[in-house]
Amino acid sequence: MKLRITDEAKKKLEDMKDQSRPIIRLYYDTEGCGCGVNGLPTIRFTDQILKTDNLVVNAEYKVIIDRQQATFFKPDMKLDFIKNSFRLSSPDGILNPIISPKDVKEGEAV
Repeated sequence: MKLRITDEAKKKLEDMKDQSRPIIRLYYDTEGCGCGVNGLPTIRFTDQILKTDNLVVNAEYKVIIDRQQATFFKPDMKLDFIKNSFRLSSPDGILNPIISPKDVKEGEAV
C-alpha cells in the first residue's frame, strides 16, 4: 500500500505538524456510523505504532495503518488539500472528499 501526498497537502500537514504526534495514521472512522462496516477512510496524527500496524509507503512521512482496517483502503492512494479540506482518493475514485484539518490534528485514532 502506498500514499502519495500532493504539495498542497504537504504544506498543510507541515503547518499543522505536532512534534508529540509525528506519525500519520490511515484510519477507518466508524464513530456515529452504525456498525463497523459503515465508516469513512480518514487520516489522523498519532504517536503510537501498534503491533497490528503496517507501514504505508510514503517518502515524506511515516504513515501507518492497522492490518484489519487496510481492507477499507486502496493499494494506491493520494492525499490532497482542496478548499480547506484534505481529500483521500485512489485511481478508482474518491475515498473521502472532506477530511477536516481539525479532525486530523485533534482526532484520536485507535
